[in-house]
Amino acid sequence: MTEVSQRRRTRGGGGAARRAERTSVKFDTARYIERNIPNLDMFSDEALEIIETNAETVLEEIGVNFVNNPGALDLWRNAGADVRGERVHIPRGLARKLCATAPARFTQHARNPERNVEIGGKGLVLAPVYGPPFVRDLDGGRRYATMEDFRKFVKLGYMSKWLHHSGGTVCEPTDVPVNKRHFDMLHAHMTLSDKPFMGSVTEPSRAQDCVDMCNILFGEDFVQQNTVMTSLININSPLTFDDVMMGALEVYARNNQAAIISPFIVGGAMAPVSVVGTLTQVLAEVMAGIAYSQLIRPGAPVIFGAFVTSIDMNSGAPTFGTPEASQILYGAGQLARRMGLPFRSGGGLCGSKLPDAQAAYETANTLNAALLGGVNFMLHACGWLEGGLVSSFEKFVLDADQLGMLHRMAAGVPHDEEAQAMDAIREVGPGGHYLGCGHTQRNFQTAFWRTEVLDYKPFETWDEEGARDSQMLAAARVQKMLDSYQQPGMDPGVAEALSAYIARRKAEMPDAFM
Repeated sequence: MTEVSQRRRTRGGGGAARRAERTSVKFDTARYIERNIPNLDMFSDEALEIIETNAETVLEEIGVNFVNNPGALDLWRNAGADVRGERVHIPRGLARKLCATAPARFTQHARNPERNVEIGGKGLVLAPVYGPPFVRDLDGGRRYATMEDFRKFVKLGYMSKWLHHSGGTVCEPTDVPVNKRHFDMLHAHMTLSDKPFMGSVTEPSRAQDCVDMCNILFGEDFVQQNTVMTSLININSPLTFDDVMMGALEVYARNNQAAIISPFIVGGAMAPVSVVGTLTQVLAEVMAGIAYSQLIRPGAPVIFGAFVTSIDMNSGAPTFGTPEASQILYGAGQLARRMGLPFRSGGGLCGSKLPDAQAAYETANTLNAALLGGVNFMLHACGWLEGGLVSSFEKFVLDADQLGMLHRMAAGVPHDEEAQAMDAIREVGPGGHYLGCGHTQRNFQTAFWRTEVLDYKPFETWDEEGARDSQMLAAARVQKMLDSYQQPGMDPGVAEALSAYIARRKAEMPDAFM
């Protein structure tokens, strides 16, 4: 870190921020997960080698399209690829060789250094839902999202103990012009939370705006030398890289900011119906995307992404929490680890219209698969509903509560002297009970994970309190969290500079809603 960037980082904390911290509401935020349990390696080395060989064949013989992007075609041509029109045929081994310069692990810095996260290795970083145009809550039902909804989700994410990351487009605020909403969304993440956040990818100039805003928040030198943003770069499966997403990737890679390179696949529609066939296409697409990021800037931080759902062959609707989706997740995780890259997948995915039993079953299946499958960055960890069309306030807090289970499972099982509890077994002996023994008294507060949302009370108490179901309990939790929210402090000079930048940039362009 240079002296200039160090001064800027210090100024970003500021006396005003420290004073605000001393008077703010206190709440716990868990450190990102570091697994003490093994990954579930479902695929044999033979199966993985078949997938890797077939992916190289796809890149060489079939190729990938880089559409409306002459600069990308020139980079590939100069790197040794066979470019025919907009189709890029990548010689066997070239993509993997280029991917080798991407880091296996990197730090994403937050404006509060205590919230920094490590992405890669045995780590697991949890980030909220991303992208839905609709929101749902118990009172208002299903409706188009607004900027006020967006701000509420950011506040909930900030106050959620088990959530490590503020995310990106936690919902799409449709009451703000398309070409200007990225300013307001990023500003909300920067000011209403002090956790790490994601940048915009909907147009290359918007990605540059995000970099410029980070330069104000962190200092330009710090941004160029450190990663302060993660972005989601989706591939248009099958095998197509459009100029919008690639343009955003180019901006972030040039500026040393992280990108999740992720196919967006509905199996049977955008990839083969077979697990191995889908994994072959996923690997080919990811290798091509990551290789391209390294052509832009060798060493640019990237994450191997896999977002794959199956399809209901009767209705054509995507399905979630299915065995095949979990198998693909496990396989993609193994492929990512063989490449020495961080891995993104999983989340609280479901197809249900409400935060009900279907939502819970499907979400639990995916969350557990992500934990066991070695996911390093989990997008959509909380709040996802209706196949990603809806961000649900109640499901956000239900899911965020359940993420505590992942923390407890990932920690593994201690077997030290205290965990062996031999003193307790001796003290109680045959026919006794453990409620009052010394070991229980020492450990009862932390021995068992406990929900902050669900109801464990006796029937009579539950009935007297209104017989509330999970959605009603979650709605009360949402309101309690929002009522107690206090904004984290920020240096007034930085806050003013961010507001001035946004006002100037918005004034430079007319509103556009398309």
